[in-house]
Amino acid sequence: MRKMENSRLFKLWMVVSTLIVLISVGFIIGYIVLNGIKSISLDFIISSPKGLPLGSEGGILPAIVGSLLLMLIACGFASFLALATAIYVVFYCQSSQIENIVHIIVQCMAGVPSIVIGLFGYTFLVAKLGLGRSLLSAGLTLGVMVFPFIEVRIEKSLQEFSTAALQSSYALGVSKAYTLFKLVLPQCKEDIVAAITLAGGFAMGATAPIILTGAVIFAPIPSSLSSPVMALPFHLYILTGEGISLEKAYATALVLITLIFAINIISIALTSRRKEVGS
Repeated sequence: MRKMENSRLFKLWMVVSTLIVLISVGFIIGYIVLNGIKSISLDFIISSPKGLPLGSEGGILPAIVGSLLLMLIACGFASFLALATAIYVVFYCQSSQIENIVHIIVQCMAGVPSIVIGLFGYTFLVAKLGLGRSLLSAGLTLGVMVFPFIEVRIEKSLQEFSTAALQSSYALGVSKAYTLFKLVLPQCKEDIVAAITLAGGFAMGATAPIILTGAVIFAPIPSSLSSPVMALPFHLYILTGEGISLEKAYATALVLITLIFAINIISIALTSRRKEVGS
């Protein structure tokens, strides 16, 4: 009898918690949609900020393009390092001590506040390497931030690969590198791409790392990696922090959320495809 009561309480707790989360998220999204949809127009999407103070009129096209470029640079840089790290830990590392050290470093990087990562990017990339406040500096800084996010998920995917398939490949005399590139990575590519796309949404919504490294109040669409860049989260921060236009701020937030939702939907679709293939 007591076990049945505990089971019912547990189910009730799960249902209530799920409803609270769904209602909270729905309220936040709905509130932003209701306040932002009034300022959404084609001109707002395809034009640049205008007016005095700057941003009170016009649109956010440079910020949209800048956010997408920052996401691409961050994901490209972070995924290159994360994939190499995960492959080394899972397939090549023979020392448990080195593996533990790598995991500790990755976990510590994941816990570093984003503003501290931004300070590192400014000190090392902007000042020390002389890259200046630019698209490249901001993108690489975001890449450092999302690196642990990608590495943990890729490592988990590689660890879940069939041990029997690996042993069969090795038994046939196939080299580890050939097995990795022809067997393991093709089977895990959906999970890898899903991890990278999720990290892209994470990078697109970050403000602190780019404030010190490349984001500016106004800039045209970047013409090179050394150009400063506008970004949606920083533009939103300026609109609200300076009290320029709350209506434009809600519209910017709505565009940002829409882009992040689109990225997450792509990631979910890739993950679902992976599960269907596996079943």
